[in-house]
Amino acid sequence: MSEFINDKVIPPVMGFINTKPMQALKDGLLYSMPLMIVGSVFLLLQQFPISAVGDFLTNVGLYDIFTTTYANTFNIMSLIAAMGIAYTYAKNEGFEGMPAAVISLSVWLMSQPQSVMFNDEAVGSVIDRTWLAGQGMVGALIFGVIVGIIYCWFLKKDITIKMPAGVPQGVANAFTALIPAAVIIVGWTAIVYVVELVAGTTVMELVYSAIQAPLQGLTDNLGGVIAHQFLVTFLWWFGIHGATVVGGVMGGILTANVSDNQAILDSGRELTVANGGHIFTSQLIDQFCTVTGSGLTLGLVVYLCFFAKSEQLKSIGKLGLGPGVFNINEPILFGTPIVLNPMLAVPFILTPVLSGALTYLLIQWGILPMFTGVVVPWTTPPIISGLLVNGWKTMVWQAIVIVGSFFTYFPFIKMYDNQLYKEEQEAAE
Repeated sequence: MSEFINDKVIPPVMGFINTKPMQALKDGLLYSMPLMIVGSVFLLLQQFPISAVGDFLTNVGLYDIFTTTYANTFNIMSLIAAMGIAYTYAKNEGFEGMPAAVISLSVWLMSQPQSVMFNDEAVGSVIDRTWLAGQGMVGALIFGVIVGIIYCWFLKKDITIKMPAGVPQGVANAFTALIPAAVIIVGWTAIVYVVELVAGTTVMELVYSAIQAPLQGLTDNLGGVIAHQFLVTFLWWFGIHGATVVGGVMGGILTANVSDNQAILDSGRELTVANGGHIFTSQLIDQFCTVTGSGLTLGLVVYLCFFAKSEQLKSIGKLGLGPGVFNINEPILFGTPIVLNPMLAVPFILTPVLSGALTYLLIQWGILPMFTGVVVPWTTPPIISGLLVNGWKTMVWQAIVIVGSFFTYFPFIKMYDNQLYKEEQEAAE
C-alpha cells in the first residue's frame, strides 16, 4: 500500500499543489495574515469580555477608533489577497510583481458593485465594503490568478514597450506593464459589460453566488471537517506537509467563513447557523486539529518525556516539548518517527479527526460558542490561544482535548516504546 500511495496517489496530488496558480494562491494569501492578526487584537480589545473595559473605551472615544482600525486591517483581506496573489505569481515567474498586483486591484474593483443603497437610494462613487472581506475572497483568488497568468504571458512573449538604456528602472517597469495592463483592463471591461447585460449583476456578485456560496456550504459541515483533517495527517504520515497542501486549497474558504461570522456580529445580529454563521472556520482547525502541531501530538510528547522507557523516545520527547508548546512538532514527526511508522499511524490520523469532529458537534449543539473574527498567530501556545480566540469555554475544551490526546496515543506509543526498549536492552548485552 505504501508503494501504491507513493507511486500513484502522491505524485498527482503534489503535481497539482505545485502548479503555479496553487503556489500563488498559497503564498499570496499570506500577505493578508499580518493585517488579520493585528486587526484581531483591536477586535479583541473592542469586544473584551469585561463590560467595564468596553465602557471605558467608549467613554474615552477609543471604541470607534478601534472599529476603524479593525475595519481597515482584518476587513480588507480580499483586497490584499487580490494584489498578493497576482504579485506572487509574477514574482515566481521571475518578473516584477507590483505591476501585476496593481492591475489585479483594478480588476477586483471593477468587478464589484459601483454603488450602495442608502435610505432606499443608490449612492455611487463608493467602494462597497461588503466585498473587501470574506465575501470577496473567492473573487480575489480567481482574479489574482487570471491577472498573473495573462500579465506573465505578455512578458514571456516580449509583447511590451521597451525603453532605451539609461531610463530609470521604475519608469521602465511602468512602460513594460502598459500593454498587458491595457489588454487586461479592456478585456475585463468587456466581461463586466457582458455579465451585467446577460446576468443583470456584477462579476463579483456572480462569482459569490455561483462559486463561493456553494463551496462554503459544501465544506461547512461535519464531513468537511473530517475530510480536511484526515487528508492533513494522511499526507503528513508520508512525509508531505499536509497542513500546507490542504491549506493551500481550503485556506481562502475558511478565512472567508471567519470574516462572514464577524460580519454577522458587526451587523448586530446573533451569530448562529440560522443567521448564516459558519462552524467550520480556520480557528477550529488551528485550535483543535493542528494545535501543538499536526496530529495534535502534545499528549504523545508528554508520554515520551515522563513515561517512556526507551532512551531514544525520552530524548525525542525532551527535544520536542519546547517546540510542541508553540505548535511546532517536526522533531516529533521525524524523530520518533511518526512518518511512515505503521504503529503510530492510527492515533496520528484519528486524534485530530476526533477533536475536530467533536468540536464541530459541540458548537452545533450550542455547548461551545461559534468562532468570531478573532485570530491569533499560529505559534500562540494552547490554552492561551483558546481563551483569546473564543473565551473560557473554548479554553476548557481545548485543555480537555489535549489531555485526551495523551490517551488516544497511549496504547500505541506504549507498544512501540516496549519494542524499542527491548531492542536497546538486547543491544546493551
